Amino acid sequence: MSKEQRVVITGLGALSPLGNDAKTSWENALNGVNGIDEITRIDTSDYNVHLGGELKDFNIEDYIEKKEARRMDRFTQYAVVAAREAVKDAKLDINDTNANRIGVWIGSGIGGMETFEVAHSQLLNRGPRRVSPFFVPMLIPDMATGQVSIDLGAKGPNGSTVTACATGTNSIGEAFKIIQRGDADAMITGGSEAPITHMAIAGFSASRALSTNDDKETACRPFQEGRDGFVMGEGAGVLVIESLESAQARGAEIYAEIVGYGSTGDAYHITAPAPEGEGGSRAMQAAMDDAGIQPSDVQYLNAHGTSTPVGDLNEVLAIKNTFGDAANNLKVSSTKSMTGHLLGATGGLEAIFSALSIRDSKIAPTIHAVTPDPECDLDFVPNEAQDLDITYAMSNSLGFGGHNAVLVFKKFED
Repeated sequence: MSKEQRVVITGLGALSPLGNDAKTSWENALNGVNGIDEITRIDTSDYNVHLGGELKDFNIEDYIEKKEARRMDRFTQYAVVAAREAVKDAKLDINDTNANRIGVWIGSGIGGMETFEVAHSQLLNRGPRRVSPFFVPMLIPDMATGQVSIDLGAKGPNGSTVTACATGTNSIGEAFKIIQRGDADAMITGGSEAPITHMAIAGFSASRALSTNDDKETACRPFQEGRDGFVMGEGAGVLVIESLESAQARGAEIYAEIVGYGSTGDAYHITAPAPEGEGGSRAMQAAMDDAGIQPSDVQYLNAHGTSTPVGDLNEVLAIKNTFGDAANNLKVSSTKSMTGHLLGATGGLEAIFSALSIRDSKIAPTIHAVTPDPECDLDFVPNEAQDLDITYAMSNSLGFGGHNAVLVFKKFED
């Protein structure tokens, strides 16, 4: 059996409520900027939810020609923009000599929800002949991967993961394994989501998952008393990951190394986590086993931390059960306190933040940390960034359906 390839991160691309590129998003995260504000994309007058994490000053025609953009749902547009940034950042030239060894694996939790709403309205109001021939290829969640592959000419392993809020992390994990076993030299991977739509807000609101707090300074407050649900966000987080051999041959800058991936199922409930975060705990342990490390080796954990009453508490219990005494020395933060919850894109964005935490020896804070929940008693890096030399960082993503995905990142050492 051939030796497993080491896998490193060489390119980052992001669109988030904190910025329209990875660099700006990270700088604003470190500065504790709140990306949550009144929803402007839709009229929420009749809704009990009015806040969201929207992109700011973003015009797709600055990136993609208007006619082409109109044939993509927004989640696909976001993926293409973030992927272009990541590939440019990696200085990766995709050409006839390497295209077959460069793949794409970008997921979306709900896909083209806005496309579905528009087409359904056309169907009801104007009849079936008025539904666009682009309806299906705009709607399906795998089209982010498909369009990125077409746009960049990447012909290697090509797929899409759909695991609700774990989508981005699962996507990166699967891409990591593809390279590790030698099936590709590089992968463009992450998640993308455009869920601020009428149906998505109404549906998540009906399930009582969303915060109904209208104060943007307290609506998204992970691990705090009084939290009442997550705040919807939108955007994309895409990484270029590649074998160490490929990166070194190109002389590429390396942000961090991916060393562990764990993925489990709760087999418990369609929306609620298993008691004490049992499934998440197994995913964290599996990721550490894959990395060959102990809990005491991990300095920082980017938590799922969505600001839901049950979810946050169960994640804390999962961390304690997994890390034992080492949980007392672990820094844990939820960057969702600033971005809101980007559903399938959140794991991609938080992987970027985790890698940059290692590179810069800085941890982005959990903002709005004013009234800690006494049952959530870990070090959540409240309100201000902290300096810390990080060797290993972990990122958690826990999704509806009982999907749990965890990645472990390591400071790169040749």
